Amino acid sequence: MTATGERSTAPAERSLLAAVRSATGLDPSHCYQCGKCSAGCPMADEMDLKTHEIIRLLQLDRRERLLSSQAIWLCLTCETCTARCPNEFDPAATIDALREIVLAESASKVPRPMAAFHGAFLDQIRAHGRVFEFGLVASYKLRGGALFADVAAAPGMLLRGKLSLMPERIAGVADIRRIFERCQTAREPK
Repeated sequence: MTATGERSTAPAERSLLAAVRSATGLDPSHCYQCGKCSAGCPMADEMDLKTHEIIRLLQLDRRERLLSSQAIWLCLTCETCTARCPNEFDPAATIDALREIVLAESASKVPRPMAAFHGAFLDQIRAHGRVFEFGLVASYKLRGGALFADVAAAPGMLLRGKLSLMPERIAGVADIRRIFERCQTAREPK
């Protein structure tokens, strides 16, 4: 009902819980908050929300708190949480779905360093079919604005052969580029 007593004709915003269920086919109510996922997470100490807390907020449909969390961007998608779950729930897929929802709703909510790394990484895969570390770091630094942060590590990495100055291409780079083109076409509005 509106303030004047009339029924609103605007469709209700779809709940975050419903969106995640639709995207993953998973039911977050299967998580009973044992905390094994958080106990095994290699990034738990860095996250503002632990994995089990993310799932609990999703169960409560706390959209704003969840989507403003840095935790969904710090997840490594290593799937340790999923492997440790005694109830065979998939927290890693759930966090991936949350990321996709944020990207679809408002890409400006993605933290700048995360967006910079994501773009730089995908550009390397598109160009070479694999990650070219030197190009990745250079592109990330230019996009992220932290040009000289940890620059002192570069000489040692070059000497130990950890950074190559020239990229290696895989044989199927044309196939990789076709995949990128198809994904781009699928995302374009119809």
